[in-house]
Amino acid sequence: MGEEPMSKLQLLHRQWVVFDPHNENHRRYYADFCKYSTWGRCPVRFIMDDDSNDLITMIQRKLVEYYVMQEFPVLPKPKHKLDKYMVDAAPKTA
Repeated sequence: MGEEPMSKLQLLHRQWVVFDPHNENHRRYYADFCKYSTWGRCPVRFIMDDDSNDLITMIQRKLVEYYVMQEFPVLPKPKHKLDKYMVDAAPKTA
């Protein structure tokens, strides 16, 4: 049996990682992908961790969620189930 030729990816031993939008390097790698239309400059290989149809869709979903949460942080959940119905009744003063 002859040996299979190694691909560049195997030769470069790029680490497999899940895209993390909180990681500035991961966001930079995606920005480079968008700029150059290739993952050739990326030092890692991203893998999918959800049911997206493709890697780019997964990354875009994660980035949208990341940036929306940056602008509109989620409020803490009420401690009591009736707290969500409570309204601040104190009059506003100027």
